[in-house]
Amino acid sequence: MVLEVEFISKELIKPSVPTPNHLRKHKFSFIDQNQFPISIPILLFYEKSNIPNHERCNLLKQSLSKALTIFYPLAGRINNYSYADCNDEGALFIQTKANCQLSEILLNRNEYHNHNKKFFPLQPEKGVHQYGSLFQITYFNCGGLGVSFAMPHMLGDGLSMFTFLNCWAAVARGNTLEIPPIVSDSIFPPIKIAGFDLTQWAFKENVVTKSFVFDAATISALTDKYSANGEKLSRVLALSVFILSRMIATTSQAKNNRCMVIYSVNVRELLNPPLSKQSFGNLIFAAPALIDNVDPSGNKEDAYYEIGKRIKDSITSVNSESLRKLQNGELNFTKESFMECINGEIDRYSFTSLCRFPMYEVDFGWGKPEWVAISMVFINNFIMLCDTRNGKGIEVWISLTEEDMAKFEKDKQLLSNLSSTPNENNPNLNSRL
Repeated sequence: MVLEVEFISKELIKPSVPTPNHLRKHKFSFIDQNQFPISIPILLFYEKSNIPNHERCNLLKQSLSKALTIFYPLAGRINNYSYADCNDEGALFIQTKANCQLSEILLNRNEYHNHNKKFFPLQPEKGVHQYGSLFQITYFNCGGLGVSFAMPHMLGDGLSMFTFLNCWAAVARGNTLEIPPIVSDSIFPPIKIAGFDLTQWAFKENVVTKSFVFDAATISALTDKYSANGEKLSRVLALSVFILSRMIATTSQAKNNRCMVIYSVNVRELLNPPLSKQSFGNLIFAAPALIDNVDPSGNKEDAYYEIGKRIKDSITSVNSESLRKLQNGELNFTKESFMECINGEIDRYSFTSLCRFPMYEVDFGWGKPEWVAISMVFINNFIMLCDTRNGKGIEVWISLTEEDMAKFEKDKQLLSNLSSTPNENNPNLNSRL
């Protein structure tokens, strides 16, 4: 299939109510300033509805204007790494039309991986754009609809993205909303560290992103495999250890048998006092685990149990006390280890989990999405874990260089653990499309 996406229109959607003057400058926190300089675009695919697509699009625009009144930084412009100018210039909103059926994408994910950049208005390899948010609506020949959304990582984390999407959808359905807190630099004041810049880890032009689906039975088996001595790993962490083992084994990485695994931890409920789950902003902290004596073969189960335990310990070390120190300007990680990653002396693997997030709850009034996908993430060794639509499996999005991906996706151990269901993400899809 040769997928073509035809441009239809472009406009700016402004908030329905102007942003008050005292909210016009959204200052970035320490965590905001040290996010990768990227936008991770989310794409939601919806089946044909009894509501015509042009009416669905009008509803999306009208409700977006109201939602931007609540999430006002998304309608502004990014001012370097200092703050967001909440000037109500508007979110970029593009309409396009694809020359295929939605089923051609949903039933053949490889086609999506080959063409996914066509579903997004601006490409991540261009670096940070100034828009507070970007949207692209794609019409399919069958009446299906694609809704893509991206915002700079400096404005918020993954949970914030789905908090916004679900609030936007609730507005579209006519529901009354409880307005979520918009968090800026008040929680984590900026900290200046000479010579320390996590953004140096960004883009590699030859990086590709693909997804791999694991069913519940496989994840349960991996959990048992990497758990020992009565200490059981979570399903997400066990799958992460397996992915790490196959990445190291197939790409011949882990320089000097050392690597750093960085796991993003949601700290909303760890703070004292805790914040609402719906708080909007970057409320994640990078938990680093420096791994020594890495097994290059990726086959020594005892070694990877120890790695899983070390990652788990690193994650649990992020608590109210360590966060209090960070709020007071004390960094609770080793700068030297991060600099080794930045300088290429040791390899870095960045993991983030969106599991248990309300990804498949985004209902604008015509049902929940059939598939939630992401676009290219031009950061090498970047791994994102998401629930499948049925909530039982996990879909893992992995970014590697083209050379490494070609080896990784042919790995026999990886292939033997992938879901054998044609569409684990939505097993009833074949009968409905």
